[in-house]
Amino acid sequence: MKYRKITTTLAALALPSIAHAHVGLHADGTLAGLNHPFSGLDHILAMVAVGFWASTLGGKAVWIVPSAFVIVMAGGGVLGVEGIALPMVETAIALTVAMLGLLAFEVKIPTPVAAIVVGICALFHGHVHGIELPTMSNATGYVAGFLTATVILHVLGIGLASLRFGKAGQVVARVAGGAVALAGAALLVG
Repeated sequence: MKYRKITTTLAALALPSIAHAHVGLHADGTLAGLNHPFSGLDHILAMVAVGFWASTLGGKAVWIVPSAFVIVMAGGGVLGVEGIALPMVETAIALTVAMLGLLAFEVKIPTPVAAIVVGICALFHGHVHGIELPTMSNATGYVAGFLTATVILHVLGIGLASLRFGKAGQVVARVAGGAVALAGAALLVG
């Protein structure tokens, strides 16, 4: 019940961001950064899948795996801002969505390996954020905003995973993971 309240509260806080998801609309950068992750299905699916999968792994993975994503995503963002190219970024992002969906299908691997896997995914997601960094007076606020939004989506995924129980919950989890994987495949196709 506690997780349901947390998830509901976070979802309610995210709704205004979804309603105003226009990057560059806010001159201070922070609100634009908060809005940006909610404006793309690829980011929403990937971030929720990371939280969901981390919760499925359990134990320390619940905080290590999402933290690894956020940290490496910030590094990828720096690469993008600096103009350091990564190969096939858009294709890699679609692949990460598909892969994270499959992993959320309750794939169990050791926490350090999971952190490396999500770190590789995060590198590409962060790179795109860095490239798309809008020209504004407060780029630091933008970065803080999109990192915060990413954490919110991770927590949402953790909260959703905590709602599953019994065989029915496992079926729902597998269907959700499969749906995210299919969405990633659809992004790949175009």
